[in-house]
Amino acid sequence: MSKNNTWHQMYLERLSFSQKLADRVAKMIGSWTFIIWQTIFVIAWMSLNIFGAIHHWDAYPFILLNLLFSTQAAYAAPIIMMAQNRQNERDRAQAQKDYETNTQAKLEIEALQEKLNFIEIYKLDKIIKMLDELKSRN
Repeated sequence: MSKNNTWHQMYLERLSFSQKLADRVAKMIGSWTFIIWQTIFVIAWMSLNIFGAIHHWDAYPFILLNLLFSTQAAYAAPIIMMAQNRQNERDRAQAQKDYETNTQAKLEIEALQEKLNFIEIYKLDKIIKMLDELKSRN
């Protein structure tokens, strides 16, 4: 791992193949492309089984199509939940890194403020000393 990697890149590098696959599948299932292709598939399935000049392998009420959807849902739901759990883990990791960054920034700001205060006091002391020298000359 490179030191230039962000926390997100390092998090992604630690994911297993199955976790990455679940994320990709959930991303695909949750896309308009998937919905459009699935709609085309359903329309084609129903059209071929109602109007097609071929053997109607799944006549109305489309029990086989229903079985396919049930199987798809049985696998899709846990995969989507795994992806959501990983999203929660990413959110927690990001929140923790944000907290650590903010804490470090606060410490650095406080250190800078102390330096500025020291410089200000030093300059004020120098100005007072110069004024005292001017008073003593007069």
